[in-house]
Amino acid sequence: MRKFLKTAAAALLSRECFERLRHRRQLRRFGPRPVRFGDLRRTTPIARNFGYDRGEPIDRYFIHKFLAKNSDAIRGRVLEISNREYTLRFGGDKVTKSDILEAAAENPEATFVGDLATGAGVPEGVFDCLILTQTIHVIYRFHDALQTAYRALKPGGILLATFPSITQLSIYDTERWGDYWRFTGLAVKRMLGDLFGEENVHIETHGNVLTAASFLFGISNPELTERELNEVDPEFVMLVSARAQKRLH
Repeated sequence: MRKFLKTAAAALLSRECFERLRHRRQLRRFGPRPVRFGDLRRTTPIARNFGYDRGEPIDRYFIHKFLAKNSDAIRGRVLEISNREYTLRFGGDKVTKSDILEAAAENPEATFVGDLATGAGVPEGVFDCLILTQTIHVIYRFHDALQTAYRALKPGGILLATFPSITQLSIYDTERWGDYWRFTGLAVKRMLGDLFGEENVHIETHGNVLTAASFLFGISNPELTERELNEVDPEFVMLVSARAQKRLH
């Protein structure tokens, strides 16, 4: 009779529901399988500086991959925040003029000292590309900052931006201007769509539970395999990247 009932239940329930019930019975009987935490059984990270002292941080892997994929957009007159590293690395000789925006006058290489949130000091309608990686989350008035970025682009200009989703707080930023926000892919798509038009925005999500946990612990990119880094789990997004093009008219 028990075998008959079990067979009947399997036939009536979906495979997923049946497996969940079976798993619950096993848990009640045997308990959960022990997890071997090893080096991760700790309440402090392995490294607090995003993994820099162990190699390249995991979020940089996704950022570099995104910029390499969209390097065609890094051309003409390009604006980057604080330095021109990515402009030169991914734009090369396609860039005719490289500009740097800095929030304070302490950077001698800055061509503009301005505020994305207020728009002060940021010229309008002059850039072919604006590289805005891991920046918006440290601006409290991030909607205003994105509007400034939109206005700074020429018609047809392209914004290349990345947004953190799962990451530690940056004490460096917190002590200077703040570290306020984390973003989902849906949030990025909607807020950029409101400015550029949904049809002109393309987003990607990056990361999985392993990359997210490793990043929080301070483990670096070289310590994971390429397969582990490239697998995307939409429930454990670490970083969101976006390419948005300003309308021509």
